[in-house]
Amino acid sequence: MRQTILALEFLALTSIVSLAQSPLAPIWQVHQAPDTDGVYYVGPEVSAPRLIKTVYVPYPAASAKQTDGMTALSMVIDANGLPQHIQILHSHGDQFDQLSFAAVQQSSFAPGMLAGKPVPVWIDILVAFYSNHSQTSPRILVAERDLPAPPESAFEDKHHKPLASTPPIPIHTVDADFTDPFTKHPLVMVATVTAFVGADGLPKNVHIRRGLGFGLDQKATAAVQHYRFIPATRRGKPAEGYCDLQVNFVKF
Repeated sequence: MRQTILALEFLALTSIVSLAQSPLAPIWQVHQAPDTDGVYYVGPEVSAPRLIKTVYVPYPAASAKQTDGMTALSMVIDANGLPQHIQILHSHGDQFDQLSFAAVQQSSFAPGMLAGKPVPVWIDILVAFYSNHSQTSPRILVAERDLPAPPESAFEDKHHKPLASTPPIPIHTVDADFTDPFTKHPLVMVATVTAFVGADGLPKNVHIRRGLGFGLDQKATAAVQHYRFIPATRRGKPAEGYCDLQVNFVKF
């Protein structure tokens, strides 16, 4: 998974040490910020790029494979709507990957937007190949995203004083990958995990609480390792803490 940086700006805590202080000053502000390469994720302030025009991807005539499969690509759609930094996330073989890569390069995109201005945004592209050689074309997936920051009221009581404690709150999530999107899975495609999150907002330990089997539990815990959180609090100060999470799987 790609690394992400969110702007967690911890403000001065001294103004809320005294319980007599009112109203409660915000402990942090969370805004969408680019990663170290200046690229954004889809989120409350950043819209997803849109696929305007694309082409059909042919099934390789010379391929020995006659089975369903997929090529998944990760890329940046830059501020001009051009695909950049294309990476293969899931390969179905060189011939299939090359055709998928070429289709993306022939496609046209509308860039993601932040405050009315185009910005570079990470997306994934899926090309599914079918054994009956039916027509297929690239599709956009948003499997990694920033979430809106919780309201200030989530951290204070009715008197606007800091709550005794609050749990970690996710602000960046990643969908878990399917092992194979063409195999049959349980109808309920959500796993429940428990995460121990440090005071720095990073997951330190993740384990399955209610799993699905079929090799999907490992995918769920791996995805949560890439989550980012507002940490738990104790009287308004960042602290370690546990939280339960519902992990979704990529919808192919």
